[in-house]
Amino acid sequence: MDSARRPLVAKKIGRRHKPDYIVVLLTVILLAIGLVTVYAISPGLSAQQDVGENYYVIKQIIAVMLGVGAFVVTSNIPISSWKRFEKPLIITAATSAVIVRLFGEQVNGAYRWIQLGGLSFQVAELIKFVLIIWLAGFLTARLKNKQPGDSQLTLKPIFIALGLIGFVVGFLQSDLGSTGVMVMIVASMIFAVGMPVKRILILGGIIAIGTILLISTSAYRRDRLTTFLNPTRDCQNEGYQACQALIAVGSGGITGLGLGQGVQAYGYLPEAANDSIFAIYAEKFGFIGVCVLLGLLVALFARIKNIINRTADMYSRLILVGILAWLSVQSFINIGAMIGLLPLKGITLPFISYGGTSLVFITGAIGLVFQISRYTSYSPVTEELINGSNNEEDTTSRRRFRGAYNSSTSGR
Repeated sequence: MDSARRPLVAKKIGRRHKPDYIVVLLTVILLAIGLVTVYAISPGLSAQQDVGENYYVIKQIIAVMLGVGAFVVTSNIPISSWKRFEKPLIITAATSAVIVRLFGEQVNGAYRWIQLGGLSFQVAELIKFVLIIWLAGFLTARLKNKQPGDSQLTLKPIFIALGLIGFVVGFLQSDLGSTGVMVMIVASMIFAVGMPVKRILILGGIIAIGTILLISTSAYRRDRLTTFLNPTRDCQNEGYQACQALIAVGSGGITGLGLGQGVQAYGYLPEAANDSIFAIYAEKFGFIGVCVLLGLLVALFARIKNIINRTADMYSRLILVGILAWLSVQSFINIGAMIGLLPLKGITLPFISYGGTSLVFITGAIGLVFQISRYTSYSPVTEELINGSNNEEDTTSRRRFRGAYNSSTSGR
């Protein structure tokens, strides 16, 4: 592309227009489904904790309201401003990680929550959000300088970041599920900028070794792996949650038992409102309801992918890639664990599970998607519409969702 045409292209791609309201509509529907599900099981959960019948649904409504507030904030902050927030966000995440280990609440041998009055704060959700913001800025700078595969300038900082995540989240917080989600976020984002496949495989090998070490040094994780390989071996002890989850899913049948029916939330299925919410949903709404939920999630992911294809600014694009990886991988892990395809990981189902921290940060991430959707092109972005490409980058341009860094649109 000659220089005379670049201002015209930048104007075409960077011009503000109507955002993607379908993303908001899908998000609202998913949040409504989550509220209805929590409402249906609130009496059972409340009876176990000796609190008011509507205790859980009221807290979930408050969480949704906080999530709406997070969406409003992030959807109105210019994407370029997040680069200035990187250091404060990193400092906040690091400080929270230290606080949760020193003063956090211990549950089943893990330190994952900080109690703030009557509310709890899960640090891993903040780390996921900060990771996407930091890595998007870092990789954009490396790509702009034509150094996406440089061992010292690119790979070394990523290795250090993954090592810290593995130690803080995987080891200290004993949250292997969130660790896996963060690893997939990193893998997706470095793949999107054209990181050589060989180096990604080396990175994956190192991560696999670290995962084996984390599992082998924890009797709790070894039991979960054994249970996954044979969930019905000991349904009264180690395999209890896996067996009850399968019973709940199977009990729903085609149309489900209905909102006022089912017994799994009355103390039979552990973590019914959080990790096991999909099994409860399947019990209430059956196979048809599950298909509707999966269809809504896939539609949201497809919509985000569509925005990625129409976004020319690489920084914005990488943020979208990270968010898409976050939501899709976490959904897959949660649902896969409930139907026996994956080991139990103790990870929530986006938009549906009870809990404020996850919901606030996920809706905040959707706010970023909504903000970026205001500046997309009207057709999928191709290499011809983006300046700064070179021969070295051409070999990986297809893996960058048909685009590359465009400095003319990064300042919005």
